[in-house]
Amino acid sequence: MKKILFIDRDGTLVKEPEIDKQLDSFDKLSFFPGVFKYLNKISEELDFKLVMVTNQDGLGTGSFPEETFWPTHNFLLKSFKNEGVIFEKILIDKSFPKDKAPTRKPQIGLLTEYLNSENYDLHNSFVIGDRVTDMELASNLGAKGLFLCNNDRLGEEESGQYPSEVIALKTTKWKEIYSFLKLEHTADAIVIIFIS
Repeated sequence: MKKILFIDRDGTLVKEPEIDKQLDSFDKLSFFPGVFKYLNKISEELDFKLVMVTNQDGLGTGSFPEETFWPTHNFLLKSFKNEGVIFEKILIDKSFPKDKAPTRKPQIGLLTEYLNSENYDLHNSFVIGDRVTDMELASNLGAKGLFLCNNDRLGEEESGQYPSEVIALKTTKWKEIYSFLKLEHTADAIVIIFIS
C-alpha cells in the first residue's frame, strides 16, 4: 500500500505573505528554508507519494484573480520538479472559510479517493503543515501530523481545537522532518527484518 505525505503549500513549502496571505506575485515568493534539499532527500530515499493540499481563499474571485495566482504557482511547481520533487497530485480548495465547504481543510472532501481505496496506507501517512487545521486534517484522515510551526501562530487558527494526539513531530525545520521520517522508515525496515 502507498504511504502519502499530504503537504500544505503556504507556510510550509513557501513562506506565507504577511500582508494579505496571497501568493499572487513573484516578489512575494520565498521558499521555506531547507525545503528543496530535504524534500528531495525524502523523495529519493523514502517510499512516500507527495500530494499538495492547499486552501486558496477565494481563488478565481475579484479578491484573488486566477491570472495572478497561476504564474507563481506554476513556477513553484517547476522549481520543485527541477530539484527532483514531484507532486503526484495538487489539490486546491478555492472557497472562503465562511463557506464551510466540505472540500476545505480540515475537511476531507478533496481526499475521498485516499479514504475509499485499499491502495493507500493512511495510518502510516502524514500531513505536513503550519496550521492547526492541517493537524485536524491529519486526524480526519486517520493519519499523523508533522507540525511545521511557530508557537505564536497557535492562537490565530480557523479552529480552536488543537488535536495534539495526532502530532508526531512539532518543529520549525525541514531537516527535522526528514530526520523523523528517515528514522520511521528505518524502524519499519528493522521490524520487517525481524518478522521475516
